[in-house]
Amino acid sequence: MPCSYFESNPNDPIDPQTHLNFLTSLLSRLDTEKSKEAHVLLLASIAHAKLVYGDLEGTKNDMDSAWKVLDSLDGVEGTVNAAYYGVAADYYKAKAEYAPYYRNSLLYLACVDPEKDLTPEERVLRAHDLSVSALLGDTIYNFGELLMHPILDSLNSTRHEWLRKLLFTFNEGAIGKFEALAPLFPQEPILQENYAFLRQKICLMALIESVFKREANKRTMSFTTIAEETRLPVEEVEHLVMKALSLKLIRGSLDQVDQKATITWVQPRVLSREQIGGLAKRLEEWVEKLNSVEKRIAPEVLTSA
Repeated sequence: MPCSYFESNPNDPIDPQTHLNFLTSLLSRLDTEKSKEAHVLLLASIAHAKLVYGDLEGTKNDMDSAWKVLDSLDGVEGTVNAAYYGVAADYYKAKAEYAPYYRNSLLYLACVDPEKDLTPEERVLRAHDLSVSALLGDTIYNFGELLMHPILDSLNSTRHEWLRKLLFTFNEGAIGKFEALAPLFPQEPILQENYAFLRQKICLMALIESVFKREANKRTMSFTTIAEETRLPVEEVEHLVMKALSLKLIRGSLDQVDQKATITWVQPRVLSREQIGGLAKRLEEWVEKLNSVEKRIAPEVLTSA
């Protein structure tokens, strides 16, 4: 729930219009120039009230007005930012717009102390909603900020704990683990309904991981190799790579004749312990190669000197 100073009691039979008229009258009596932070708080409260009463268009208009004021302020108190980002997150949740919800919800959490300001139930709900939005967001392929956030630990020892595992599975591009967790999807009908999208997303993450674990000079991959590592038919590999290129998850080129993809860059992301271990091993090998080159070159340098 957003931080609001004028929340209504769900059991209070107050008339919605009376409630909104009260808040609007307070806003009209406020000196906006002298009390910009209070102005944002009131606009956020009005937007939240309209959201509760089902006026999505009115909510968005008040959110936009609040943002114009908020964006012009420097050194704003956390409670003011929390009021705006809280109602913005709730608005995008109501609209089922995953990426904006994900972004605004994380910004909201950055403005509050979840341990003090949220109940255990609210922390679980927030972690659940963030997990679902990260998985279903069609532009979200890097959710390291969520993986590192303590809010995610709220899912431990709950019926949603498997969502936390699923997030790390996606981050690792581990298709085998994805398939092992797939039988749990019916517990979240929205994930089950979007299984085809999630399958494509895990294949993209597997492609990213496949590229990442290769040395920079070994990132020309055949379609057959990509098919094996993403568990896709060879005929679907070209489309997958083109999708990754269009999403800017990777950079490179395709050779349709020789059926090869040359990758020059891969999107950075938070690494698991296993991935860090692999990276450390590659660094060790790189250092060994440098040492061997130094041993070959050094005598020649000394001789010429």
